[in-house]
Amino acid sequence: MSPTQKVVIARDIGEQALSILQLERADISLHLQIWSENVPADRAWLLRQVQGATGLLVTLSEKVDEELLDAAGPSLKVVSTMSVGHDHISLPALAQRGIKLGYTPDVLTEAVADLCIMLALMASRNAGVSMKVVQEGEWPNYPWGPFALCGHQLSLGTIPTPTDFSPSSDFHKPSKVAGFLGFGRIAQATALRLSAFGLSHILYSNSSSASLSDESKPSKPDFTTSARCCVSIATLAAHSDILFVLAPQTPATYHIVSTDFLRLMKPSAVLVNAARGGLLDSDALAKALKEGQIFAAGLDVVEGEPNVTKDHPLLQEPRCIILPHIGSATVETRVGMACLAARNLLNGLLGEPLGATIDLERYRVQ
Repeated sequence: MSPTQKVVIARDIGEQALSILQLERADISLHLQIWSENVPADRAWLLRQVQGATGLLVTLSEKVDEELLDAAGPSLKVVSTMSVGHDHISLPALAQRGIKLGYTPDVLTEAVADLCIMLALMASRNAGVSMKVVQEGEWPNYPWGPFALCGHQLSLGTIPTPTDFSPSSDFHKPSKVAGFLGFGRIAQATALRLSAFGLSHILYSNSSSASLSDESKPSKPDFTTSARCCVSIATLAAHSDILFVLAPQTPATYHIVSTDFLRLMKPSAVLVNAARGGLLDSDALAKALKEGQIFAAGLDVVEGEPNVTKDHPLLQEPRCIILPHIGSATVETRVGMACLAARNLLNGLLGEPLGATIDLERYRVQ
């Protein structure tokens, strides 16, 4: 039997994930130190327990910085985070110490894509205002009107439009256009779901390093050869009926959804952000909603979260749906993330390739 290795687990990751680490093996023996409370691990506890550990499993709540790594000492081989994001981890500090880093991408693709559709529906159908009418007891006295509480549909179907009744009408139904700022796995899974609503015209931009100042004026997208068009950011903003922000956050994409970006959007447009809060200028969005530059917004992320208090400007806008970053919050996805995080940790301790790892080579100082 090999010497026992100390592993610190900073949150309750569930029985299925723990069983991966608790299973008796001939090639490794682990002693688990687990923070079992359903709140972020106490920093003092973490600094104390990590001393002499060979493995560390954390979530977004635990900051892995120079202080924590110094406390762990040279024995630490691998850090595994139960998250896709890694803003809470100092990548250069890990690189300089030769510590491997595992994370949990792909597992949450379907859950976040589902949430994107939910936010699009809630925002476009004015769900926030409508729910408030019921929750605050206003429904009995709320006057019905032909356009009261109306929002916009995702699909047009066979609904007649004014032009249908003109003599020259050919009953052609214009298709709504879905736009994607970033067109990776989650965006493509969202686009697949949108096809069930009849949204076949897709605009996307992967030029996440570009800004509006780098580009010409919006141009009309050409769907004659393909239902999916890669376009400039300006064209994306101007021609999307529903725009999904699903790009990575980098210094180049910080506040890419800005005042100028929002000014290009349609007054009937809906904006959905399920990526990172810093991609969107909250003050600019609040102003755009207040002034009717766009119709509504659905957000799962907000810059500065979780410090979003009642006086936040976006909470003053009734057509802004805000969820507390629950994109991956399904039982199935969280169990999958926890199991992948546990497997990454175990593989790192065994010296085997991690199931999902971040290449830290570029952070090493030569």
